[in-house]
Amino acid sequence: MPRVLYIDDDEGLRLLTSRRLSRRGFIVETAADADSGVARLREGDFDLVAIDHYMPGKTGLDALAMIGALPSPPPVVYVTGSEETSVAVAALKAGATDYVVKTVGEDFFDLLASSFRQSLERRALLAAKDEAEQALRASNERLAAMVKEANHRVANSLQILSAFVNIQASAVASDEAKSALRDTQQRIAAIAQVHRRLYNSDDIASIDMAEYLLPLAEELQATWSTPTSPRKVSFLADHVRLKTDRAISLGIIVTELVGNACKYAYRADEAGEVRIRLLQEASNFRLSVEDDGPGVDLGARPQGTGVGTRLIRAMAQSLGADLDYGQGPGARICITAAL
Repeated sequence: MPRVLYIDDDEGLRLLTSRRLSRRGFIVETAADADSGVARLREGDFDLVAIDHYMPGKTGLDALAMIGALPSPPPVVYVTGSEETSVAVAALKAGATDYVVKTVGEDFFDLLASSFRQSLERRALLAAKDEAEQALRASNERLAAMVKEANHRVANSLQILSAFVNIQASAVASDEAKSALRDTQQRIAAIAQVHRRLYNSDDIASIDMAEYLLPLAEELQATWSTPTSPRKVSFLADHVRLKTDRAISLGIIVTELVGNACKYAYRADEAGEVRIRLLQEASNFRLSVEDDGPGVDLGARPQGTGVGTRLIRAMAQSLGADLDYGQGPGARICITAAL
């Protein structure tokens, strides 16, 4: 049975209220004024409080403020006279959950009991809501930790796979095979970079492409540069955020385009630069990769296996992107897609 504290300076009404509400399923204790009522609340464990407005010394609004300052205040039902609508509104604004107009007869106690039940039900619903939200937050935190750990393990596994490919490349004699294996290694590195980013980020649903592509560009520069043919890979980007799968697709496109430029835009005995730009344009993003080589002959046969070109087209299709081979000095390939 819910325990209720009824605060009222009228001794007769306190006694009558205690009797009537006990018949309606409540355990009622009483107090004669605001100070003694708040002191009783500090001592006992009450589910609800009812306060009369007019009391000597301090009004019900004063008591309501005192109750609101307690560490875990119970819900409060305010009792007013029939002509005191403004007082009832002030009580609700001050934190009361409901109010009941004081009348003569059993109707008053029926209304009081109904208000008590509704206030307690509202309190229970809010408590259940808070508990559910806490459980959901805890579940989300566990899930996020599991996803981050999964990304960490995937990144490590891809690193091991890249090492295996490197070992295999060193064991083959064919230059064509070595080149194909090195391309494969770069594709693995592009995907691994995404999972490393996800492991170190609080946002596991999307990736800041500026933060992702910068280390990827640095890795590509280190991979394709040699003492006799240094390759500079410059990078400029807005802070565009993409979902994980789209980030991987764009990373593979960058890897393939930069690799093609490093291999085919410049002679083996000369230095060369490849420029990566990623810009946001309204609701779209635009990626461009350009070099200062002889340009792209779309009618010519692929200089390599053609796998890279097929990958670029497949990744562009997965992004719903337009692929544009710009004309002019050097090659300038652009990818435009919706964010």
